[in-house]
Amino acid sequence: MNVVSSVKIDLAVHLGSASMPVHQLLRMGRGAVIELASTESEVFTLFANDAPIAHGEVLVDGDRISLRITDMVPLPRHEI
Repeated sequence: MNVVSSVKIDLAVHLGSASMPVHQLLRMGRGAVIELASTESEVFTLFANDAPIAHGEVLVDGDRISLRITDMVPLPRHEI
């Protein structure tokens, strides 16, 4: 097996944000719904190990949610 193929990467998607008082957050339980300040058609950001790597769109098909990458975030240039 190639060494690179065994490297683990944490992926996260930022779909939106919400603001609420702590007491409301503490009252939430299983099945609670948090309304995000975004819509289905807004662009998301994909993060790999906490670094943004791509932007895209959310696709909803029945009960399935998918992500389509539309553009990659340019990598920062490192000076030598």
